[in-house]
Amino acid sequence: MTRQGHQSSKFNDILRSVDHYYSEKLSLYGATAKGVDWNSRESQKIRFKQLLQIFDFTQNFSIIDYGCGYGALADYLIDKGCSSFKYYGYDLSKQMISKAKELHKHLENCHFLSNQSQLKKSDYTVASGIFNVKQKIKNEVWADYVLHILSKISKISKKGFSFNMLTSYSDKNRMRPDLYYADPLFIFDYCKKRFSNFVSLLHDYPLYEFTILVKK
Repeated sequence: MTRQGHQSSKFNDILRSVDHYYSEKLSLYGATAKGVDWNSRESQKIRFKQLLQIFDFTQNFSIIDYGCGYGALADYLIDKGCSSFKYYGYDLSKQMISKAKELHKHLENCHFLSNQSQLKKSDYTVASGIFNVKQKIKNEVWADYVLHILSKISKISKKGFSFNMLTSYSDKNRMRPDLYYADPLFIFDYCKKRFSNFVSLLHDYPLYEFTILVKK
């Protein structure tokens, strides 16, 4: 088994846990912000605004939405007036992908996949919320998983990628044991040393999280 294959199998329990968690959320709340475990549509839009600072809306581009849920980011792009883009949504949950396909079947430029091996390199990759819910996984194991996924995302991104994480600067009395709170300075340093010289840390918007932009 290759080192990459060993690493992937190492995280099988996490992948199954994440799949079950979000599939259950979709069953409970449907194709809504709560269905992908966000508090509101408004906070979802705030996150998209930060993440999409990675590219110029006026240029044609291809984008991978890594952990796409029901495809809310595709809707956000269209609402912003974007028309010349190719969108590839990937999610572990087959239920999410099925719902996303149903909701976007009229859009020829939007494609949804539950098989990661089918993802081809695109200009940009965006990952929103996929590193937050660790459930009962130990912090050190989850941290290792996060860095593993970031490496995967970097490899499929030609021009850059962006992602968000809950911040360790959150109020202690509001932090939950089932969530993962990352040190933004460590994550910035990690990306700077391994992925690109052009890295931005956004920590100035009204949510208990931060966004990292990596431009190549």
